Amino acid sequence: MPLHQGHEKPDERPLSVNPFYGEANPAVEMVEAPPKHRLADTPLPPSTASQLVHDELMLDGNSRLNLATFVTTWMEPQAGVLMNECRDKNMIDKDEYPRTAELERRCVAMLADLWNAPDPSAAVGCSTTGSSEACMLAGMALKRRWTQRNADRYPGRDARPNLVMGVNVQVCWEKFCNFWEVEARQVPMDGDRYHLDPRAAAELCDENTIGVVGILGSTFDGSYEPIADLCAALDALQERTGLDVPVHVDGASGGMIAPFLDKDLVWDFRLPRVASINTSGHKYGLVYPGVGWALWRDQEALPEELVFRVNYLGGDMPTFALNFSRPGAQVVAQYYSFLRLGREGYRLVQQSTRDVARHLAERIEAFGDFRLLTRGDQLPVFAFTTAPEVRAFDVFDVSRRLRENGWLVPAYTFPPNRQDLSVLRVVCRNGFSADLAELFLEDLGRQLPELRRQPHPLIRDKNAATGFHH
Repeated sequence: MPLHQGHEKPDERPLSVNPFYGEANPAVEMVEAPPKHRLADTPLPPSTASQLVHDELMLDGNSRLNLATFVTTWMEPQAGVLMNECRDKNMIDKDEYPRTAELERRCVAMLADLWNAPDPSAAVGCSTTGSSEACMLAGMALKRRWTQRNADRYPGRDARPNLVMGVNVQVCWEKFCNFWEVEARQVPMDGDRYHLDPRAAAELCDENTIGVVGILGSTFDGSYEPIADLCAALDALQERTGLDVPVHVDGASGGMIAPFLDKDLVWDFRLPRVASINTSGHKYGLVYPGVGWALWRDQEALPEELVFRVNYLGGDMPTFALNFSRPGAQVVAQYYSFLRLGREGYRLVQQSTRDVARHLAERIEAFGDFRLLTRGDQLPVFAFTTAPEVRAFDVFDVSRRLRENGWLVPAYTFPPNRQDLSVLRVVCRNGFSADLAELFLEDLGRQLPELRRQPHPLIRDKNAATGFHH
């Protein structure tokens, strides 16, 4: 989450309070507006406080029209009721809330079965606040396993651990390497390859490599990285050098798409080299934020010394987490979704989102102004840029124009070695229906004539062109 700092020059203008926000007498308790950057001296009536907050939040974008986010923006009302009933339960207090803990355990077992663990009953896993925390935990396990194998030389001057990944990884992996003092070795993009190359990844590995991260669904363009080919390249590396490098699969999005729509794709625990997998329950797991999941193929993959056993509130509680107190509502909602949909229900939902993405991509290509990089046939996500002959506008102009209609579509530049490429990306989620997609196409089509009449792209500062930061 962003790190907020205080205002250099606080806005001292008072909040405007409508007298009708008062309780009984509109004129009472409305003489002085509450301050915005310090606590008021006296309380406000609950209706007044809630109305002030509500009014300010009206200026946020509409989450349903946010085609930048992967996060779930719609659930059934019944799920909302369950979450409301559980929002006061501290997930970590497993002794006080044993049934919530049991639902978490069942979700782990269901995911282990879904991801083809050799023995789902022996798989180890936990819920997290999201896939970013899950990635941190998986990275910690990789580093600890490596340090155990290299105890004779680590720490040492010539034994700096490294993690190999594509340059397209989500920023949480860069954070992991920074926070846990691991060298990030990144495979750059090359030409029309927008994610990791297995052979190039293997060439970056050495005796200090704690693991390789494969992304099942790149956030840059929605494409799957070839996990099976990556494992094969590392198998060949082991045959040549003896280096045994494990793989972690970041399935933040694809981990809840591929099992239902791409059953023949081998990417999970069927590959012996895959040591751990994470996913976001609050992305294509179809749960409101924030819940994620981290699973290891067996107990050997997660060093026991990382698991804390706490005598807390009267019970022995094994825990592996960066956070301690957090609500149980999202875990309950995840179990509800698993129970409600089953395999066939998830397949239908994910197929619907993929169908919308593919149809939308085809229609956008048909305008003739854009070139598709991906088509939404892996993740229900696609990226596109302006066609080579288009000179009047660029993707940043399109993003700005769509925002005027309420659509939030990110425009951004790719990382090394493709900084020359700027794209728009559309994420299709449950709740972004075919009807909404048609409205989006109509709005885009209405903007194109005026965009085509521009003398040149209007936005010069690309860093300030969009609020989206990858």
